[in-house]
Amino acid sequence: MRSIAIILAGVFLMAAASQPSRTPSDAALEEIEGAEAIAWAKAENAASLPRLQSDPRYAALHDEALKIVTAKDRIPNVAFAGDGALRDFWQDQDHVQGLWRTISPESYRSAAPEWRTLLDVDALAKAEGVTWVFGGATCLAPDDRYCLIRLSNGGKDAAVVREFDAVERRFVDGGFQLPEAKPNVDWVDRDTLVVATEWSKGEVTESGYPYVVKLLKRGEPLDAAREVYRGQVKDVAVSPVVLRDPDGTARAVLIERALDFFNTEHLILTDGGAVKTGLPTRSTVQAYVAGRVILTLEQDWPEAGFQEGDLLSLDLVALQADPAHPKPSLVLRPTPSQSVEQVASTRDRLVVALYDNVKGQVLSFAPGETGWTATRLDLPKDSSIHIASASEHDNRLILSVTGFLSPSTQWLADATGGEPVKLKSLPARFDASKDVVEQHWATSKDGTKVPYFVVRPKDLKLDGQAPTLLYAYGGFQVSMTPAYAATVGKLWLERGGVYVVANIRGGGEFGPRWHNAGLKLNRMRVYDDFFAVSQDLIHREITSPRRLGIMGGSNGGLLMGVALTKRPELYRAVVIQVPLFDMINYTRIGAGASWVGEYGDPANPEERRVIEGYSPLQNLKAGQPYPRVYIETSTKDDRVHPAHARKAAARLKALGYDYLYYENMEGGHAAAANLNETALRLALEYTYLSQQLMD
Repeated sequence: MRSIAIILAGVFLMAAASQPSRTPSDAALEEIEGAEAIAWAKAENAASLPRLQSDPRYAALHDEALKIVTAKDRIPNVAFAGDGALRDFWQDQDHVQGLWRTISPESYRSAAPEWRTLLDVDALAKAEGVTWVFGGATCLAPDDRYCLIRLSNGGKDAAVVREFDAVERRFVDGGFQLPEAKPNVDWVDRDTLVVATEWSKGEVTESGYPYVVKLLKRGEPLDAAREVYRGQVKDVAVSPVVLRDPDGTARAVLIERALDFFNTEHLILTDGGAVKTGLPTRSTVQAYVAGRVILTLEQDWPEAGFQEGDLLSLDLVALQADPAHPKPSLVLRPTPSQSVEQVASTRDRLVVALYDNVKGQVLSFAPGETGWTATRLDLPKDSSIHIASASEHDNRLILSVTGFLSPSTQWLADATGGEPVKLKSLPARFDASKDVVEQHWATSKDGTKVPYFVVRPKDLKLDGQAPTLLYAYGGFQVSMTPAYAATVGKLWLERGGVYVVANIRGGGEFGPRWHNAGLKLNRMRVYDDFFAVSQDLIHREITSPRRLGIMGGSNGGLLMGVALTKRPELYRAVVIQVPLFDMINYTRIGAGASWVGEYGDPANPEERRVIEGYSPLQNLKAGQPYPRVYIETSTKDDRVHPAHARKAAARLKALGYDYLYYENMEGGHAAAANLNETALRLALEYTYLSQQLMD
């Protein structure tokens, strides 16, 4: 053991010696691809990566991760297409950038599916010399032949848009094209698009998104498009949404003007221009079915008799006739333990994924003269259920059912009823026979009960010695529901670790109220919930501060930074992924201005006082019991700017702390542009966790 320690110490000394001698200024670190910042990031990588990749466990962890993420027996994420086929986007070790492909339903269900490639992104990237990342396709109903494909350079949110012919399997000569921006675009008809984009250089909101909507005709140059709506620079973004019948006929164009991340002004396009509707700003249009607009409420609507969390229906013709005075009807009112997690529509059914105490079910609603009639689909209980695709041409659904220890299954269901048919099952990626899942509840500082899931060995000794990884997010009404933990299972659970997922406030596990409880001035409730779960794990002697590690990304990366600076004594390992960190300046970095609705505005004195109390960068101090942290980001992340992670590492270094830092030069907000980069990231993370919690 002593010789291993000497070797590892030598690795540390060599790595420390290669640390860059000069740290750029904060301003330089905010230059996303500035020469000084890139040189610094590369030097940091050179200093940190050997300390992980020289670990004897790294190679095996990398091989296992790569095997899982590139496995060819994964369940394809298929969706219904208007030509009667199924389509998906697929990546594996042979197709790193991926294939957009198609298959008949009959062939898909056979023992030997025969796929047909629509677009080979690897070949396109090689031909054009650009690391293209496929960002999805918006296809024109009803046949879905013509599609607007988004391609981003290296995984950025910014993308180019090109028209593609799915029958000819090529880009359309002289077809629609939009230059790199963050566009919102939809089809009105074969020769008309409704587009919000950066029409001229710098014509974006303070958050970096478009706010001018125009109608673009086929063959027109961009500067000839006709403007139909203009928002304001202070808005977050403006997006057009086309409502259409199953036969493809466009019935209305809605314009969503995001005042902040959660408050949206809803307008409807008429011959005389865009007309504001009387819908509450804290409401979200979810679907259009049988002539009805479906929306969820994220606030009370006392004038109409509705409350936050309600699912509502509006007659489209009536809304068009009198936009200022909408007359909704109730579809569903969740109980306090429930939340509407997902809404979709088939040809004439409304389909809802409803969760109760973070366990899923699917309801199908049929419209009638006197209201909606609900039917619960017969699916596995105590699972997470995701609506992967809903056919607009009939009532078929593709559903994904998953749990922490149960390999995911894919089901074909009919929204009108009947017994669902299992399409595919994921082979087990790890031995789950020795593990068990439990749901516990912790009591937060203000008395609120907070649920969390524990995945642990059945024979776990409650002596506080179990290496435990706690994951959470806590923001933007995003729910952390149970999901098959393939890489966690293989890289952590099989090696004796415990995995925990916390359903803290800020998320959507109990609907809008759970999210609203942690906004702005109440932000510390989110972090208090996380600390309560951490302490409950220790109190139950599942683990101890010596064996407890935490992980979170983006908003969850902010959570990790708060945990590091507020309660470092609770944790031995902290994985900080693509984080927010400098909350005093976040509104002017990247897309930060768009999140004022979540965190508050540092320019507001009352809100600034709260933000100053938890902003990780400003709360880093010398002489604290910080564990060695691992920070990772991506140069191409144009959503949460890499400056947050860079400044975190620079400040830790200036204060004399040990830390690890990895900046992927591509990858966008996912911190990986392809599956090889994903496997690398996973191996680095679990090597670090092994060193901190298992050694």
